[in-house]
Amino acid sequence: MDEDAPLVTVTVCVRNGVDWVDGCMHSLLKQTWRPLEIVAVDDGSTDGSGERLQAFHDPNGDVPVRVIRRPAEGLAAGRNAAAQAAKGTWIAITDIDVRPMPDWIEALMAARDGLENEDVMAVTGRTVFEDGGDLVSRLRSIEIERKYRSRPRRTSLANGPCSMFRADALRDAGGFDPSWYHAEDMEVSLNMVAKGGSIVYTPDAMVRHVPEEGRQRFAAKRRRDARAHVRIVRRWPRRARKGMRFDFLGTPLLVLAMMPLRLASYVIFMAALGPAILWWAQNGAGGGVALPTDLAATTATTLIAWVGMVLFSEATMWVSALGAVTREVMANARRRNRLTWVLSREAFALRLLLFSWSWALWSGLVLGGWDALTGQNGHRRR
Repeated sequence: MDEDAPLVTVTVCVRNGVDWVDGCMHSLLKQTWRPLEIVAVDDGSTDGSGERLQAFHDPNGDVPVRVIRRPAEGLAAGRNAAAQAAKGTWIAITDIDVRPMPDWIEALMAARDGLENEDVMAVTGRTVFEDGGDLVSRLRSIEIERKYRSRPRRTSLANGPCSMFRADALRDAGGFDPSWYHAEDMEVSLNMVAKGGSIVYTPDAMVRHVPEEGRQRFAAKRRRDARAHVRIVRRWPRRARKGMRFDFLGTPLLVLAMMPLRLASYVIFMAALGPAILWWAQNGAGGGVALPTDLAATTATTLIAWVGMVLFSEATMWVSALGAVTREVMANARRRNRLTWVLSREAFALRLLLFSWSWALWSGLVLGGWDALTGQNGHRRR
């Protein structure tokens, strides 16, 4: 085999994604890199995805395509099966709801040699989330774009939708652990870094992700991310990462603060007005009876604290690093209503979405903590 042009195996797994199969497979077949093969895994689909995938099975084509049908065992198990069947020196992974650009593999391969004394075990590219026109997909598109904009060349994560691993390094790292609940790509990446390998990010290798639409689906994915992060931090504390930090967290750390800040402002508001309303109800507000001085002073002080909490939470939403994302999401409303856009219907919908996101993160952390206590989903009892 030509060492300058080694065989690359592209792997993709699907479970119940029938509407995405054609777009992904056609994008993979249009890759310009040769030699190339594709290994596609149906992970126990029940919606016709397996049959749709089988139509692409062509082991003798210009780009050989092999389809593996398996019971539903999860993404990590499916990726392991594809990696075991792969013949390539390099193994690329992507997702069924992703559309790689034609030169995706070529761009990944161009970055595989690395710098002097750099043992490149994986190369990762850039994922562009498409904007479907709704608030959720717009937020996701802008947030992901900003993450990639500040991403360093050497990274700690080979992202699942757009990465390539050296086959021997992937197998030496133990492959993808099926017991892990989500974020199997992060575990493999950190295993490689721990072994002295490098993961290189190249923005030239680009894939496009279908719009991530729907608040419930968005919240469910963020809950899953947070739940997996508990396991990652527990398994890979700072001292175990050889100086590498998690470089792909971004705004969720600030989003975590949104729910406590909003709830605290509501509690303070009720604490301010509740006693005053109760006093008036008992003493006749209609008769022009004034609040006692001490109660009036307490109410005023609490209202000032409430205003401060509201301003602080609004500053977190609009002025912080999170604010850079939310202001871009609200760009159209800002152009239409230069003075009142913060009070627009779109702004209130965005506040509700961020609250849902924050709630999803907190509930994911709680679920992750329970996993740790019970030793489930890849956690090890201590």
